[in-house]
Amino acid sequence: MGLLKPLGGEVTVHVKAPVEEVWALVSDVTRIGEFSPETFEARWTHGATGPEAGARFKGHVKRNGVGPTYWTPCTVTRCVENEVFEFGVGLDDKPVNTWGYRMATENGGTRVTEYFRLTPSWWIRGYWLVLGRLRGRTNERGMRTTLERMKSVLEEGSAA
Repeated sequence: MGLLKPLGGEVTVHVKAPVEEVWALVSDVTRIGEFSPETFEARWTHGATGPEAGARFKGHVKRNGVGPTYWTPCTVTRCVENEVFEFGVGLDDKPVNTWGYRMATENGGTRVTEYFRLTPSWWIRGYWLVLGRLRGRTNERGMRTTLERMKSVLEEGSAA
């Protein structure tokens, strides 16, 4: 059963802001450094200037917030305005994992879910079997931190 568990996780928060504002923030990769405890900057690459399927960017990551520090290539895999923004991390045709945000209007605001899924392969399954619980908790804490920081910015902006 352990190997059949999803290789990933997700966190959901409710934001008192319109879905259009949430979308604009989560799909602007150049702002991720304001919110993420691990990815402290990102830049569009290969001529991309904004979110669309196939657009490429690179993220500057400080693993677990302490290191090592490295740049990682990313490709937008799903991009539906005001609904989903998702990207694969790693080489275009073989991402190591996929990160994304799902949004939906709810109770006068927006329900936003950040999620990650590791790409199933023998070595990823082995990694997840050994370190999955620890890394999953780390990712969930990081996603909650990211979403709560975004929520603060969005709700302050909507109140203004």
